Amino acid sequence: MGLTLNETFLAVFCALAILSLVATGAGQWITTRTMDTMRRTRMAIVNSRVRSSWSVLALFTVAFVIGPNALLIVFALASFFALREFVSLTPIKPSDHWALVVAFYFVIPAQYLLLFFGRANLFTVFIPVYVFLLMPVVMAVKRDQELYLQRVAKVQWGLMISVYCISHAPAIATLPIRGYEGRGALLLLFFLLILFVTDLLQVIASNFFGGAALEVSPNKTRNGVLAGGSAGILIGTALGGLTPFLWWQALLMSGLIVVSGYLGTVVLSLVKRSLGAKVWDSNLVLTRGVLERFDALTFAAPVFWQVT
Repeated sequence: MGLTLNETFLAVFCALAILSLVATGAGQWITTRTMDTMRRTRMAIVNSRVRSSWSVLALFTVAFVIGPNALLIVFALASFFALREFVSLTPIKPSDHWALVVAFYFVIPAQYLLLFFGRANLFTVFIPVYVFLLMPVVMAVKRDQELYLQRVAKVQWGLMISVYCISHAPAIATLPIRGYEGRGALLLLFFLLILFVTDLLQVIASNFFGGAALEVSPNKTRNGVLAGGSAGILIGTALGGLTPFLWWQALLMSGLIVVSGYLGTVVLSLVKRSLGAKVWDSNLVLTRGVLERFDALTFAAPVFWQVT
């Protein structure tokens, strides 16, 4: 007899908790044993990524225990803070005030309410069609023509990345897959595992194999990205039992998650740089914003949802 949903999640949670505990201990031990300043800094970055995995694991566990609606609340809050961070990087004029009010207090709740009520037909077109047409009208009411197109485009980009793309993550748990009813949370767990584990492995592999740092992500190297991405695909294939996929389908879907996630990291890094901010993780800075924590997810979630 197969495991129930709760039993499967408990088994996966215990395995992840043990791995995270081992990684935390090993990272701290290596840091204390290393004398090279650059290596210590890189290990500190690895340790910060491991701590981030603990927070993600804790949030997902709480949401899983409370119920599927809690997932919507968690990701709705993530969208709110991601959009706030995006807006903080974007030059905003007083005439844009009402456009931001609409974005924060109408668009975000409406997008997640559509998901809550299972209106997938509207969920997929609400922001890219209706809000895309609404925001220019709202911003035109003030009759401020200065840099009008740039201001509208930045707000629309912020909504697409911070709300539309991120909202596809909890939507994965609602996919109506025949023979997989009631187990959507495991599919979301599979998706998040591949995404965040691959990111961690790429940082670790970059530290281990070395090489020239990538311009868009200075704490990663080309060798590290290839090695960590390959490991992420293999892990995803091994975890195929959590999904409705056959082993070769799990392999392809894992590759899709890894590649689209990396492209999201590259694009969001360039977007933030174009807004005048420093490159994420520049000078090996350990702190990361909300957008950077979800950069891979912004591309991978809608792609995975559509393909599945």
